[in-house]
Amino acid sequence: MPAPLSGLRILVLEDEALIALDVDQLCRDHGAEDVILAANLREAQLAAMPYDVAIIDVMLDGEPTLDFARSIQAAGVPFVFASGYDQLDELFAGFPDVRLVSKPYSGEDLVEAVTASIRKLSASADG
Repeated sequence: MPAPLSGLRILVLEDEALIALDVDQLCRDHGAEDVILAANLREAQLAAMPYDVAIIDVMLDGEPTLDFARSIQAAGVPFVFASGYDQLDELFAGFPDVRLVSKPYSGEDLVEAVTASIRKLSASADG
């Protein structure tokens, strides 16, 4: 059975360096081909496309990432939010089909959410 993230190129938008490094290793341990780490929106916007999926923290040093999320959603890139900001329903109202994995999260929960986001996008593209 192939690893759940086998061959994927994943963007991780996370400003906490230790969390970013943990997510990088988690993704690689689950088969990711490449992981692109971005600590701020500028780095994320400069990240070489295409990537297959993204893991996005909702706030980076107090700056919301929702516009970036909308832009990759419009480009057809699946993503999940991984954030400690899980009580802000108004933030997530514009993303009803996007999964939020609340910090602190288990690695298995994050990997499952990422694979589910890819399956969901594939199913909607096929249907």
